[in-house]
Order: sequence, then C-alpha cells, then structure tokens
Amino acid sequence: MERDFRLNWKALVEEAVRRRRGLSLTQKQLAALTGVSTPTISRFEQADEDIQLSSALPILEALGLTDKRTLAFADADYRYGTTEGVSFWGEDGETRVPCRIAREALDDHFSEHGRLRPDAAFRKHRREIEAAARRKYVLGRCEPDGSILIRTGELAP
Repeated sequence: MERDFRLNWKALVEEAVRRRRGLSLTQKQLAALTGVSTPTISRFEQADEDIQLSSALPILEALGLTDKRTLAFADADYRYGTTEGVSFWGEDGETRVPCRIAREALDDHFSEHGRLRPDAAFRKHRREIEAAARRKYVLGRCEPDGSILIRTGELAP
C-alpha cells in the first residue's frame, strides 16, 4: 500500500465552501444532496478535523473535489525492447493507458546491481513499477499522448 499521503485540510474546506456558495447551495441543501446531516456540514465547514472520512467524502464528491481516477494492471502482458525498456498496459475503467519504464530506470533501480536483465527486473519488481506508474497517472503526470513513462530520475534511489 502506498502511504505517501498529505492533505491540506483547511485549504480543502475553504475550497469546498467556495464551491458550495458558487453553486448557490445552502448547508441544508448540500446536506440533502449528500445524505449528511446539516450539523455535520456545519462542522465540516468549520474545518473540524475530527469529522469522519465517510461524512467528508460525500460532501467533497458533491462539490466536485474528488478524483476517482485509478490505474489497474489486469493485463499481465508486457513487451521488452533492448533500448527502450518495458512497455505494459494499465486500465482506468474502460480506458487502456500505455505505460513504459525506461531501460535506464530498470538498470538503475531494479537490476539488483546488474544481476538481473531488464525483462527479469521488470517481472520481479512489477508491483513497485506499477505503483510508480499509478502515482504518475493519478497526479496527472502523463506524457503529451496520455501515456505514462517512468524515467530513472523519477524513482527514489
């Protein structure tokens, strides 16, 4: 599981209040839309940090402040090219997303000091590589064509 998670709660709440007001919704109307009580909406808008995530998420979703993009890797196929690295596919719902890890990144981070060939390094470390591709995708760090390319400088040493 990926654990690098940070949230600027106050800024998120401020944006939620701005959006609610921009939509000309009262707290009572937002409560009805989300199935969350009006007092909970009020506590949320006061940036109460003890609010349950299960209460905050419907509010954020109703105001368009969540992103449900994800990248799954159900397709086990991959293609190895001696110079370009390994290409594989991710899926976001029905959309196939081409992914690639550069040969240099495989050599620098996954070859186990040259003991593994690039295709073997990919097979052994595939979950870590997929996690790196997922992070890039969710953060919107795609190539101009919508693909994901993992370069050596983007991986932790």
